[in-house]
Amino acid sequence: MKLKKGYFITFEGIDGCGKTTQIELLDNWLKSLGKETLLTLEPGGSNLGKDLRQILLHYEKPVADTAEMFLYLADRAQHVNNVIMPALCEGKIVLCDRYTDSTAAYQGYARGCDINQINMLNDIATGNLQSDLTIVFDIDVQTAQLRLGKTKDRLEKESVDFHTKVKNGYLELSRLYPQRIKTVNANRTIKEIFSDVKKLVGELLNI
Repeated sequence: MKLKKGYFITFEGIDGCGKTTQIELLDNWLKSLGKETLLTLEPGGSNLGKDLRQILLHYEKPVADTAEMFLYLADRAQHVNNVIMPALCEGKIVLCDRYTDSTAAYQGYARGCDINQINMLNDIATGNLQSDLTIVFDIDVQTAQLRLGKTKDRLEKESVDFHTKVKNGYLELSRLYPQRIKTVNANRTIKEIFSDVKKLVGELLNI
């Protein structure tokens, strides 16, 4: 893998946590400071990924847990190779809405797939590329569900119990990897949350 020169920041959390709003605010803030950024997402950050995203989020028939996991990994492998690494090698700040921790939280802690296997497969899919900083937006499940509205994708339609397992999975990941993963209280206003995001990113980038 080529030498990484940029910074890689990922945003994580349960559906409805507000991370997409925050990552867009961060992208605009960094650009206002003259920083060169790439805003991307998973699934769907590459051309192949766009097709996989339609399957993963809108396929209406049953999907085996392991099949779901491998589809996310395929999306990630293409994404890292074709989008993320080239941008990092150019010295850009890559902001990614979901990454490896999503697979651990959703397919691991919530679906019950083996976490050690997921970690190994994530390493293969990404060429061992880890984020420099991961921000997890922690919110109570009921509030997040209300934010989603009536139109929901395949994963958003999962039960409250499922999303609670995802939430707890993220909290466990932040406990296991405290240097990389930082948790932000997302049960607050957008402005208050973004203040914490700017602080965390500012510390990483020495801004």
